[in-house]
Order: sequence, then structure tokens, then C-alpha cells
Amino acid sequence: MLPHRLPAWTRAQFPDGFVAMCDEQPSGVRLRLRTAARRLVLHVRTWRVATLPHAEPAPGERFEAVVGGQVVDAAVCEVSGVQTFDPGAATAAAGPAPAGSVAFVLPDAGGVPADVEVWLPYRERVALVAVEADAPVLPPSPVDAPRWVHHGSSISHGANADAPTGTWPAVAARAAGLDLVNLGLSGNAVLDPFVARAVRDRPADVISLKVGINVVNHDLMRRRAFGPAVHGFLDTVREGHPTTPLVVVSPVLCPLVEDVPGPTSIDPDAPGVRFRTAGRAEEVAEGKLTLRVARDVLAAVVAARRAAGDTALTYVDGRTLYGDADAAELPMADLLHPDAAAQRRMGERFARVLGSLARPHRPGPGGGTGRP
Repeated sequence: MLPHRLPAWTRAQFPDGFVAMCDEQPSGVRLRLRTAARRLVLHVRTWRVATLPHAEPAPGERFEAVVGGQVVDAAVCEVSGVQTFDPGAATAAAGPAPAGSVAFVLPDAGGVPADVEVWLPYRERVALVAVEADAPVLPPSPVDAPRWVHHGSSISHGANADAPTGTWPAVAARAAGLDLVNLGLSGNAVLDPFVARAVRDRPADVISLKVGINVVNHDLMRRRAFGPAVHGFLDTVREGHPTTPLVVVSPVLCPLVEDVPGPTSIDPDAPGVRFRTAGRAEEVAEGKLTLRVARDVLAAVVAARRAAGDTALTYVDGRTLYGDADAAELPMADLLHPDAAAQRRMGERFARVLGSLARPHRPGPGGGTGRP
């Protein structure tokens, strides 16, 4: 079984293999079960990403077992294939990968079954082959928490986090007691209509959209188009969630493109992975977007919609999650993505936002009880 984070119907509308790869990378995806086992083994096939052609793939990422809300064990699949991705061509290809296994040692519950969540790596394509345990594996208890649906860029996907529970959305969800659906898509938070419809159609008690950085990264829109595109995305989401608390989050601080437009790309002359921009500051006068401009537009869109009556819509400046002081203390090594410590800090800060927005849990459709 290969988990997908977007509905099957969206695949016919994917523009390239990059989106398909992000869809199959299971950020926020958990395998839930109930067991009294002490030893739990997942047999899997994994594909790791080589960001640059002919480069070594990224090291194996952690799977984490969570019992009673606490991470009790973590392991890395020791056998994997390689999925190559060329950012210039935006294509991906994955051949067959050999099977590997991930083994966990669970706490001794005295023979009483407990709910177990296994968080899959946020950046590895993972096909689940089988589950093996030294006690019966039972269906899990129903989820009894408000559901939070989030869409964002590579930072929301988890870039540079050190564990699947270390991405900022995972940190925020666990701290706020919410059931996370993470639709963070690296490089692909660009207001795609098929993503808006996917968010619209999912049950949710709170929704957040973190947009702006990828539109600048790809130099996809000018200021003239960006505002109406944001309105259109929000219109679609509101078709399915007319009164659900909805948060628009602007980009976190990124000095590379604060005042200079994109497009950005990996610098081939830099050691390791480091980004650069080909934009020029004078192009802002021509309507090109920078992060500063994108924040102005996003704030204005939210203000206009609130004035028109959508008081369940709020705006959060991304710099309150990662700003100047954070960049000085925890700088972005690749000039585009916060590190693991910053990911956790962002999650802790956003948990406070969620705590003020999430409604009391309501069982049934749109709520959490009985949902898989």
C-alpha cells in the first residue's frame, strides 16, 4: 500500500513528476493500530531522494512509534531505493526498491492492548508491505480530536526537520491536541485549484494555508494575479467550509527573497545545497513578487474578506513564527529553509494560534470520532 496525501482524482491534474513525488512523500501520515506487542516490525519499500543529478541520496529518515502521545522508539529502514529528482526538469522517476524492515520495541503494557501510531518519514516515499508483531494487531480506537488540515510549502512539508514528529505542523498538532492532515507540498504551494478542492472536500475543524514563498520561488505570478488567485483559492475552500476557522499564514522570514524577486534555484557552485535568486530588486516596480510584497497582498486579502463578513478568517504574519531574531540565532544554512530547531520552535508558536482557534470537538461528519 502506497499512501497518497492528495485524492486520486487530482493526479490527472498534476503538472509534473515533482508534484507526484510530493504527494507520495508521507509527511504527517501515520499507521495506527492497537496491540499489546512488545516488538512491532514494519516491512516496507522506501525511496530516498537525490536532490541533484548523480548526487548521493539523502540519508535514511526516521520512522517513529508513538504510544500514549509519547515517542517511544525510532528506527531507520536500512534498505532503500533511490528516487532521483532534477529540480530543473521537475521530473521524478522511481524504480523498484528492495524490501526493508523497521523494528520497534514498544513499552510493556502487561498484555493490555494500547494504541500505537507509527509516523512515516516526511520525505521518503514509503510503500507498506506487511506488519509483524509478537501479539495480535487490532483496529485502533477512533480518533477523538479536532482535525486540522494544513497546506503549505517545503517548510510545512518538513524540510530540515530531524524526525517525522519534528516538522512544525506535527509539533503544533501534538502540542494543541489536534488530528493533523498535512498537505505541505515542497515547492508546490502555488494556489493550485486541485489543492483548493482537496482542502474543500476534507472534514476539518480548523484549516490553515501558508502561501507565498513558492509563488516567489518559481516567479509564477505578478502582483496583479496573486491577490485574485488567493481570493479564488479561499472561495473554493469556503464552498466546503463556510464557517470553519481558517488561517492564512504569510511566509516566514527569508532574507534571500525578502526584497528581491525570484526565481530561486540551487547554486551549482556552492558547497552542499544552497539556494540563490536570479531576480533583481528593480523588478519589483514591474510587478514581480517578493516576500514583503506577498505579505502585503495576503494581509489585504484577509482584511477585505473579514470586512465582507468572514470573521472566521484570520491572518498570521509568518515572521512571528520565524523572524529576524530567529534568523540571527538559527540561520538557514541553505538560505531557504529553517533548521530542525527552528522547525520545532515554529510548531510551538503555532500551537498557541491553534489553541485559540480550534473549536470544541464535535463527533460525527466533519468531526473526529469514528474517522479512520
